[in-house]
Amino acid sequence: MKVVAPKPFTFGNGKRAVLLLHGFTGHSADVRMLGRFLEKKGYTCHAPIFKGHGVPPEELVHTGPEDWWQDVKNAYKYLQDRGHKEIAVAGLSLGGVFSLKLGYTLPVKGIVTMCAPAYLKSEQIMYKGVLEYARNAKVIEGKSEEQIEKEMVEFQKTPMNTIKALQELIADVRDHIDMVYAPLFVVQARNDGMINTDSANIIYNQAESPQKQIKWYENSGHVITLDKEKDELHEDIYQFLETLDWEE
Repeated sequence: MKVVAPKPFTFGNGKRAVLLLHGFTGHSADVRMLGRFLEKKGYTCHAPIFKGHGVPPEELVHTGPEDWWQDVKNAYKYLQDRGHKEIAVAGLSLGGVFSLKLGYTLPVKGIVTMCAPAYLKSEQIMYKGVLEYARNAKVIEGKSEEQIEKEMVEFQKTPMNTIKALQELIADVRDHIDMVYAPLFVVQARNDGMINTDSANIIYNQAESPQKQIKWYENSGHVITLDKEKDELHEDIYQFLETLDWEE
């Protein structure tokens, strides 16, 4: 079975722009429905795909936070080059971490973090998650069990420097959350099994944003953009964006 590689997307042509950022081991499909929803509300939405994501897992471990941060900055510039002077940002998981980083690095109109970690579980737990991701990707590619086992043995020989770098990124951003002053909407799924959910409280409490809100979604898991309460989430994000002081 041929698997079609996911692509970045740009939806809409409204003056108000929203940068949508996916999570670690995810890709643009994680925020695609949100992008379509906001497009119908008159927003322009752009979602990049971080280097090493949406491709064979072997490529992921040769990339890291520096590459992905460059992708975020390039995506921001892409919207600027299209003539957007005001850009809001919404990110899932790792994308939420980058949304905060963008918030104290470049001018943003508003920030939405969705299930963003303020600290990470152990390297061992993360490593297990990467192995699971790699195995699932090979199953989707339609490979035989024998072939998957063979490739997984090789995959496990690869140094996982990415995980340590990811932990360092999250710690660094956590130390700078008090430099965030843009309007902020912190979204957290109650049934999030991937991160420590207290991260949401840390982000909310440490941000210096005069306008900030936090909401817990009681019936959702980590990938909240694709879960049971996605319609409610989409509407809540739209309502938050509408409160921002857009020039146009």
